[in-house]
Amino acid sequence: MKDPEEGGVSFTEMFDLPVAVDLRTAARALGIGSTTAYRLIGKDEFPCPILRVGGRYRIPTTELMRALGIDDRPRYSVDPDTDGPGNGF
Repeated sequence: MKDPEEGGVSFTEMFDLPVAVDLRTAARALGIGSTTAYRLIGKDEFPCPILRVGGRYRIPTTELMRALGIDDRPRYSVDPDTDGPGNGF
């Protein structure tokens, strides 16, 4: 992923995205330009599933994160379902 100063999407910004994003946002996260993104869609080679809503493309954020190798589930240092620090014991 590009550095945020270069116009990319940072790791922490990924978790603030809505359920689906527009093609430009997805392209930024992937580190490619919009023209390349449209070209990949035309060749059916975009790296994650896309949705066509009216005349616009929407990319599910979970699929985008998966394409980037980002796990969309939070990780805990202690299993929240078991007794551990912060659970009253």
